[in-house]
Order: sequence, then structure tokens, then C-alpha cells
Amino acid sequence: LEVLNDRPLTAETPAHLLDDPITPTTRHFIRNNGLEPLEVDAQTWTLTVDGMVDSPLELTIADMRDRFEVHTMALVIECGGNGRAFFDPPASGNQWTVGAVGCSEWTGVRLKDVLEAAGVQDGVVYTAHYGADTHLSGDPDKLPISRGVPIAKALTDDVLIAFEQNGEPMHIHNGAPLRLVVPGWPGSCSQKWLTRIELRDIVHDGPKMTGQSYRVPAYPVAAGQEVPDEDFVIIERMPVKSLITFPADGAEVSGATEVRGHAWSGDRTIS
Repeated sequence: LEVLNDRPLTAETPAHLLDDPITPTTRHFIRNNGLEPLEVDAQTWTLTVDGMVDSPLELTIADMRDRFEVHTMALVIECGGNGRAFFDPPASGNQWTVGAVGCSEWTGVRLKDVLEAAGVQDGVVYTAHYGADTHLSGDPDKLPISRGVPIAKALTDDVLIAFEQNGEPMHIHNGAPLRLVVPGWPGSCSQKWLTRIELRDIVHDGPKMTGQSYRVPAYPVAAGQEVPDEDFVIIERMPVKSLITFPADGAEVSGATEVRGHAWSGDRTIS
């Protein structure tokens, strides 16, 4: 657990605690690029949808429940850097081993339905996501992170604006009272403490969208090879991964032993 000003920045879950098909809320990993808000109120929280839309929206959570169909889906969120601790040569960033992944049941409304209600204009290329977290420096004029997804991804059926996790209101560490869940893509796309979604006619250029942030080389490279920024592409669908959750790492076994785990790719998971 990494903490700043009494607020968590990262927390990884040991593999054996991810054995459940549905990840319990208390075992879901935490990754915050900024400082989570000190206070949130689900009753007064609003989401603004603007930019290249026909009719900008300002919605409370109650509005979303009333206006749109509510869905519950088991969706995988994985940090884009999960497994980074095993890189050789080492890579900078959070030194995750295998536990920066979870598959909870998320309840909310489809992003697609909300965007279509606002009216997606011709020429929209990308979404831009904004949250209520603050920059690690404390500067209120700086955003810690603001990422987005191509409009084609935003209009798929399994991207949620979520207000519940595992049948209960989300914990603030997991983005309460409102967050995006963009399954199978880097977790940074799943903006926590969501306050605004903007539609843009360019690839969004907010913090953590440019340079080498959440990007990979566009072609195979040798470990440690220098790659110019212009040859990096944005990470979209995450690659195939798997994880053994039972027996626990280091356990001593004898004879026939059941082995359990999970495998996932993009938005699909198998236990």
C-alpha cells in the first residue's frame, strides 16, 4: 500500500486473494494518479456531458437511474502496468507483480446510451474524461490524469458509467460515487470520481495521453531499446494474461492437487 496525505495511491492484491470468480470490493486493486477527493456526496454529484454534442447534459445519479436502463456486468479492470516488476531491464513506474487486476460486478448505465441521448455530432473522434481527484502537487489548476477512448469504443455495449460495485455503492478508493468502467482496456481509461465527459474532434491530449504514457512501441523492439515518442501507439485492448490463484504461491503440495486460476483478454475472462 502506497499512501500520500493519508490517501491511497496504490494497493496490490496477492494472487491467492483473487481466487473468487467475482473480485470482492475489499480485494480490488487501487491505482490513483492523483489524490482522491476528501468528501463525496452521491445525492448531489453531477456528471456533465458536453463538447461535440447536440444537447449538453448535466445528470445526477438519480437522473441516470430514471432516464436510462441500468445494467450489472462482470467486467475486468487491469492496470496497464500490471506485471511491470518482472521487466528486464527494469521499467519505471509502479512495480506491480500480478495483482493489479480485478473482475467485479459493476452496476450503472451504458456510456453509449448517455452519449446517444446527448447527440454525438459528426466528426467526433475521441472522448475525454475528467474526475474530481487533485494533482499530487496540490495545485488546483493541474489535472492529475485525463484520458479518453476512441468514440467507437465508447459506443460499445459494455462500457459503463458505474455507481455500484458488487451490489453496493462503491467505496471512495474505487471511484465513488461515479466512475467509468472500460473493460479490457488499461484501467486508466476507467476514470474515477467522474465529473465530466467531453466529446472531441481530435485524439484527446489530456495528462497521461501524450508522449509515452500508456503507450507501447508500434513495432517489436529489443528489451531496453530506445524508441522515439512518435513511434509509440496508445494501448487499447490489453493482451492475453493468466494467473494461478490456487494453490497459493510458495505452498507445499503433495499428490494430486486442484489448480485454479483465471485467464482474460480484452473484455473476456475465463475462470
